[in-house]
Amino acid sequence: MQKVQYSKGIAPYIPFFYVIWSDDLLSASEIQVVKKAIKEDDSLSNEERKILANWLDKGNPPKNTEVKKWQQFITQSKAKLVESEIYPLETFSQKVAKGHKIDVTENNQLQYVEKTLGIQPNHYNHLFNVEVDRQIDSLRFEPKFLDEILYGDKLSEVRRFRDFLKHQDFKWTIHPTKEGAREVVLKQLKNLASGGWGAYAYPEEYGGKDNLETYAAIFEHLMFVDGSLAVKFGVQFGLFGGSIQNLGNSVQRDKYLSNTGDTSLLGCFAMTETGHGSNVRGINTTATYLHEERSLVIDTPGKYDNKEYIGNALHSKMATVFAQLIVNGQNEGVHAILVPLRDTKHQVLDGVTIEDNGYKLGLNGVDNGKIWFSQVKVPIENLLDKYGGIDENGNYKSPIKNPNKRFFTMLGTLVGGRICVAKGALAAAKMSLTISVKHGLRRRQFNDSIKIQEDLLIDYPTHQLRLIPKVASCLVYHFALERAMYEYASNKDGDKRRIETQVAGLKSIITWFSSQAVQESREACGGKGYLRENRIADLKNDSDIFTTFEGDNTVLLQLAAKGVLSDFKSEFNSGGFASVLKLLGNQLNDKLTTINPLYVNKVDSEHLYNHKFHLHALDFRLRRLTYTAAMRIRNYIKKGMPSYQAFLKTQTHLLEVGKAYSEVLAIKWYYEKTRSITDDKYRDLFFQIGSLHSLNIIRKDAEWYLEQGYLGSAKSKAIRQRIERLSSELRPHIGSLIDGFGIPEHLLTAPISKDW
Repeated sequence: MQKVQYSKGIAPYIPFFYVIWSDDLLSASEIQVVKKAIKEDDSLSNEERKILANWLDKGNPPKNTEVKKWQQFITQSKAKLVESEIYPLETFSQKVAKGHKIDVTENNQLQYVEKTLGIQPNHYNHLFNVEVDRQIDSLRFEPKFLDEILYGDKLSEVRRFRDFLKHQDFKWTIHPTKEGAREVVLKQLKNLASGGWGAYAYPEEYGGKDNLETYAAIFEHLMFVDGSLAVKFGVQFGLFGGSIQNLGNSVQRDKYLSNTGDTSLLGCFAMTETGHGSNVRGINTTATYLHEERSLVIDTPGKYDNKEYIGNALHSKMATVFAQLIVNGQNEGVHAILVPLRDTKHQVLDGVTIEDNGYKLGLNGVDNGKIWFSQVKVPIENLLDKYGGIDENGNYKSPIKNPNKRFFTMLGTLVGGRICVAKGALAAAKMSLTISVKHGLRRRQFNDSIKIQEDLLIDYPTHQLRLIPKVASCLVYHFALERAMYEYASNKDGDKRRIETQVAGLKSIITWFSSQAVQESREACGGKGYLRENRIADLKNDSDIFTTFEGDNTVLLQLAAKGVLSDFKSEFNSGGFASVLKLLGNQLNDKLTTINPLYVNKVDSEHLYNHKFHLHALDFRLRRLTYTAAMRIRNYIKKGMPSYQAFLKTQTHLLEVGKAYSEVLAIKWYYEKTRSITDDKYRDLFFQIGSLHSLNIIRKDAEWYLEQGYLGSAKSKAIRQRIERLSSELRPHIGSLIDGFGIPEHLLTAPISKDW
């Protein structure tokens, strides 16, 4: 066969032209991308530019003989295509040229073409009669260093905890009955307490390290062991112990907190009622003060006023019970009281009735129960009175005079629990994605010839789109929750309304994301993902409750939206006329931006990958939704509708405000963290990850953006293509990224996550 030759400038372009003509990738806009590259490529002579430009004429395409010469040129080079390269096609083009003894170097313009057109190896590897190296991972990024970025100064303690979990007691097994599962989980809980991990968030004088951020990381890691253990851990040390620490006084802490931390006192957190669910303020359990006895009488007035779904109910000796505090005939609102449930022989006390909730969808290692109280007396010393108590004269006293503010301040001390729930849900997503990605890096399936090795699952574009954007979102949400816990822990005694709004929204979007990620992971593993031995089935069932646990997501998003509207109203009112002008100016600027065709159809990668574009797009949606929601509510009220009804009329609108607010917050905090990474290579990686997450979020709301004129059809299409391209760009590093989650190898017990 006659040897084909091309000039030094043209040679690297041959694989590109072969790909784009063979797969017919050239649209009008894409021709402009290639023309731009040719024009700006200093390695080309004018004659070479002319030849390449002629090959771009769709009206007069290259003849078949020319295309066959390109194919021969590629084949004769004996070059090897390595799919895990950062720019696989541009790197392959270098190798093709060098195979013909043509000395070429890295070509930035061809990298630009490859990136901008979104050309993936799956588009062309079938076209080349060459050896294809499908490396599992590029090894460009160190999982240990990714782990350091994720956990920062907590990492040494986190790694010490991971080592602690090597104990045989934490080995994952299938429990056929809830009774057996509960025994194992209780033993694990006591093991954790003996190691000092349960009391980690408590002050040092009570056996702790006063470190709430590391406590949250411990909770997250327990999801890798067993969801039931994580929840029971959170109930015992976070909810029950946390209520004593945050709502109680020094005497109560001295009496109970150390015993809670070492599990010699097992407790539960009795807030939710069958008849009220999320409406804590409306609970019906009462705590009536008897001054002559200096006692409180705890009572469940009706059949459906019982405490419901209380974790640790069957193992506990004491409960933190939330009840309406009645003093001198006056209802002073919801307060928390420590109420004994059982004696030293674990017998239920008089006046207390406890029933097992029975089998659940998941978390059957947690002993959830229902509790009724019938005229149960406890001493006044059991009232957790940090925000409201009863003096020696029998009068109610509180440092916070406003009942509404007092109620929300009390609940605000429990925001840390919502952060932990979101962290637990995210851990389930991380674990499921790790298992499914590792399976995809090993399992091969299908090809166009039975004589050729089958393709890895992860090398199929559909598989990449199923999993890789979700891995990116895990990293974004990880940083967001780390920041949320830092903000919460740094403001222990201040006004927590702002962080409560932030956490309400983040908890909602992250737990919903987790449910989707776990389900996608299960499906990506086929029937293997349905086997309990491969963990995803249990992760799915155990994490499903997190969408309603510690607050129903739909309710929490309304809470977040009301916080956004309160800020909007405050800003609007405080500035008077100037504030109105500012608001209208912002709206006008948005309008001008969206109708500018140069913006709405701007599709180059520099723009679409720019974090400023992501922040602007997401913030635009938030501001527009907030403004229109506020105007709708105002108009309803002006027509005489009560404010409560006005909020009900705009409820679905408010949910979108809450979601938009939460997505803006998550990506804003993520990019702030990313900018602080000092290593250029890793900082660029995390910006790339942020781009994939952000574009994916924008894409999901593309219909709204198109309606608003913020995106044109060309830009919407380009965003979809960018998501595919970014997924393929991150494919070479996906093994390192999931290992960077830091899930200990001894906890990755799923057989499909191992080498075959």
